[in-house]
Amino acid sequence: MSMERIVLLGAPVEEGSGRRGCLMGPDAYRTAGIVDELQALGFEVEDRGNATPHAAPDAVSDHGHLKALRAVAGWTRSLHACALELAQGPAFPIYLGGDHSLSLGTVAGHAEAAQAQGRPLFVLWLDAHADFNTFETSQSGNLHGTPLAFVCGQPGFDTLLGRPIPARVDPRNVCILGLRSVDPEERVMVREAGVEAHDMRAIDERGISALLKPFLARVSAAGGLLHVSLDVDFIEPGIAPAVGTTVPGGTTFREAHLVMEMLHDSQLVTSLDLVELNPFLDNRGKTARLMVDLTASLFGRQVLDRPTRSF
Repeated sequence: MSMERIVLLGAPVEEGSGRRGCLMGPDAYRTAGIVDELQALGFEVEDRGNATPHAAPDAVSDHGHLKALRAVAGWTRSLHACALELAQGPAFPIYLGGDHSLSLGTVAGHAEAAQAQGRPLFVLWLDAHADFNTFETSQSGNLHGTPLAFVCGQPGFDTLLGRPIPARVDPRNVCILGLRSVDPEERVMVREAGVEAHDMRAIDERGISALLKPFLARVSAAGGLLHVSLDVDFIEPGIAPAVGTTVPGGTTFREAHLVMEMLHDSQLVTSLDLVELNPFLDNRGKTARLMVDLTASLFGRQVLDRPTRSF
């Protein structure tokens, strides 16, 4: 977060979600003014355009219900290579998605770079879903529900990269915040792996800051790098409708901004995913604009500096 340069990389992935529309996500962020907002905060911003997937004809599985496996594997290999490169550079990378399967590649790349630096990678997963399914446990076959299981080293994923994952994230270094829809087998795996997971009831009872502070303290004490993955469905769908996996009862506008403001204050965040924006489902760019506003809060915009907007 102390870096003065930001690199944007679009990841127009929609194959992992099982529906069309996330392909348009990266350009929706651009149209919503993400470059202007970050530049106004004093950052030098480089937009590298959109990544393209690798070919992955060897990506096969015995699980015939998986959807678009070769396409998702191609994106995973491409984004893993991109993230590995960007993680070693002087700029802060923001990955503009695209569905959450993009994190199969981005988090894996940052984990490998962190391992090379001798530092632990921590992951803050802001999401209504745990995304901890394996190929075997996935009920839908949509691979946007698998990235945390993959990066935490659960078995059966070697076909995604065409080899075993080079560096796994310690599940105890993962915090999922905002849960409200978890499959039964997934719930068991999250618990057994030692992932820190907080549902909306915990947020209601204890407050979001009380849940986030101890996790950030652990990152700091370990000298860790922190990757944040922000899913649109972390937020209440009434104010963020542009997502294909809406679950009522998400975080409020202020709770979401508070998380971003606390992350900025911590100066621990080193990379960011913005995922699951489906502009086809949006209302006059409302959700894209909110996600850009949240990103600006992560990079230091204060409450008093927020402009009044009409939609």
